[in-house]
Amino acid sequence: MHFGHADEIWARFPELVAGVVFVHGIAADVSVESHIVELTAVAEARLQGGTESQLPEVQAWRRAFSTMGLEPTRHRSASEALLRRLRKERVLPRIHPLVDLCNATSLAFAVPVAAFDVAQVAEYVEVRHAHGFERYLAFSGAEEHPEPGEVIFADAAGRAHARRWTSRQSAHSAVREETKAALIVAEALHDTAADDVPRLIATLVGAVSDVWAAASESGTLSGPSSRLSFHA
Repeated sequence: MHFGHADEIWARFPELVAGVVFVHGIAADVSVESHIVELTAVAEARLQGGTESQLPEVQAWRRAFSTMGLEPTRHRSASEALLRRLRKERVLPRIHPLVDLCNATSLAFAVPVAAFDVAQVAEYVEVRHAHGFERYLAFSGAEEHPEPGEVIFADAAGRAHARRWTSRQSAHSAVREETKAALIVAEALHDTAADDVPRLIATLVGAVSDVWAAASESGTLSGPSSRLSFHA
């Protein structure tokens, strides 16, 4: 299995830095609360100075969404949506230990972090523009077809595992109780992304090792034609 971005994504967003973790050997019967508390405290401290919309990481994604013709306050990146919910509700619901850990890491770094069940992914995940025939499964159960030109996470079977780039993840490959292996992706566009994304990935790898003692592979991407391959 491999992960990468189409060359036209790099051409349009040369400032992009992506971090990827492939982990196998996870289970749902563990606690990640100590890590969540620590990471959430970082986010709460950052939010004391203002709202999430003022953070450079969020502002960079807002600019990208505007470039793609999307209204940033209508289609928020996953990290902005999480930070907004934290600010308003003070706590996030628990879903699955790995998802909860990814969400907390996303909060702390203000960077979108997505986790995919690799058993539900065909061969690879590529961030590219949609052709219009791809299938996306919403959490409501409805099947959608991304609009041509929309940035999606696509696999070899024509499934869209995320819509509007970092905005909406598919229910088809969501991490569930039975998930054994996952692909975790973090993407950033802000000025210090080249330093922040590797730190984010190191934080995730350390937490995964601590909680699950699971084997993982990781790396970063920051240029055209680059991709990371994993033994799924």
